[in-house]
Amino acid sequence: MPGDALSRDPAELRKRIDTTKAHPARVYDVFLGGKDNYPVDREAAAAALAANPRGYLDVRHNRDFLRRAVHRLARGDGIRQFLDIGTGLPTAENVHQIAQRIIPDARVVYVDNDPVVLAHARALLTSGPEGRTDYIDADLKSPAQILEQAAKTLDLTEPVALVLVAVLHFVEDEEAYPIVRELVEALPSGSRVVLSHLTEDLNPENIRAVQRTYTERGFTFVLRSQDEVARFFAETPGLTLDEPGVVPVHHWHQDGAAPAPEQMDPARLAGLDDIEKVRYHDINDVTDADINVYAATGRKA
Repeated sequence: MPGDALSRDPAELRKRIDTTKAHPARVYDVFLGGKDNYPVDREAAAAALAANPRGYLDVRHNRDFLRRAVHRLARGDGIRQFLDIGTGLPTAENVHQIAQRIIPDARVVYVDNDPVVLAHARALLTSGPEGRTDYIDADLKSPAQILEQAAKTLDLTEPVALVLVAVLHFVEDEEAYPIVRELVEALPSGSRVVLSHLTEDLNPENIRAVQRTYTERGFTFVLRSQDEVARFFAETPGLTLDEPGVVPVHHWHQDGAAPAPEQMDPARLAGLDDIEKVRYHDINDVTDADINVYAATGRKA
């Protein structure tokens, strides 16, 4: 069922698109091989890749963590409602596609505030015939608005999985921790949190170089330690970390090899620039020296 954001005049959405400034959702789209981005976004992605040539592994393994977490919660725990904040642009294996394969009547609400994401939201709303999928035009920094709108699709008296994947590092401490508390406090017992976050604990030189490329473009970019990521769980009443705790993203409940990339003729591949080649790289050759992302899930008592 389309949200109010989708009924807006496309011309009004276009007016909100700033093609002169990179946006995190669109830069993420570049690394995932998407096409819904602008030269300024590709420039930001290319600068980040130049700073850390294997940095695409952070993005791709973060996405694979999302796949594993949603699958685990839906199949293993029977979670049938998901609130995905900072979802970004539609790509392969969105939350509703994973969840509704397992639970056909699962309900999913996506939240983002980028007009390019909104303009493509109809692609996210191709739910299965039994499920419901909706989209909210809102900012993570407005949790009350998110909860009010989400309640039109989700039953907030029943467990919800709150998905905060690769979004909190764009928010400063004084806002980030209270936002998570407010969101989780509004959810019932049995709800879950799925969270990933960039860190400088693991390979500081590489990620600090990437951080500089983003902050130079005006992004807030907060790298948090393992303890600081765990604090999102420890300082939220009733929320406890699941095993194995806060761990490098590629170590969180591994379920075998990551999906194989699309194959391309080697001659054609050689003609692509470095950022275009990323989508064709196999990410199963990852090592601990490549990763700068922590992942964790938790349960509300």
